[in-house]
Amino acid sequence: MSRSINQVSEKQILDKIKSNPLHFSGIFDLYYKPVFGYIFRRIGSFDDTADIAADTFLKAFIHIHQFSYRGISIKVWLYRIATNEVNLYYRNQQKHTSLFERNTFENLLQFNNYFEEDKKILDNELLRHNQFLAILEHLKKLPIKYQEVIALRYFEGKDNKEIAEILGIKEGTLKSLLSRGVEKLRIKCNQI
Repeated sequence: MSRSINQVSEKQILDKIKSNPLHFSGIFDLYYKPVFGYIFRRIGSFDDTADIAADTFLKAFIHIHQFSYRGISIKVWLYRIATNEVNLYYRNQQKHTSLFERNTFENLLQFNNYFEEDKKILDNELLRHNQFLAILEHLKKLPIKYQEVIALRYFEGKDNKEIAEILGIKEGTLKSLLSRGVEKLRIKCNQI
């Protein structure tokens, strides 16, 4: 899974931001250009795009303390905010003129390529999210002892020593539970 930030480091970034809001600049630096490009391809006006991108990141900054990683990445969350801001822009400004009517045919080919790239990225994110939800549903059907070790290891990113300490079990027992739990989860997922 190639991502600019993996799930573990996203959680670390969120924890840093919650302790010191200045760390939000890491999210801004990483995602401003792609979000700006997405908005620009929807709006077609540089100045309006700059305003909407600023509003998007301001809202993200204000509400970042409410965001918690649950299978949807920060990137998807930012794109959702940007989409809402673009829709708000069109409602408030009553600028329902199609982007394609304001551009030349040569620009249309370029914009179509950008739209296709965005669609592929968002489709992949949605697929990963749907797969995560399916795995989560199967995980809930396993006995609690397996749910705990799998969740702590793979969702919380804890190492074996930490998990053993949290659950009050020996590392050997933990390794056995993880191995059996993952195998049971794999079997359930393959039954689809």
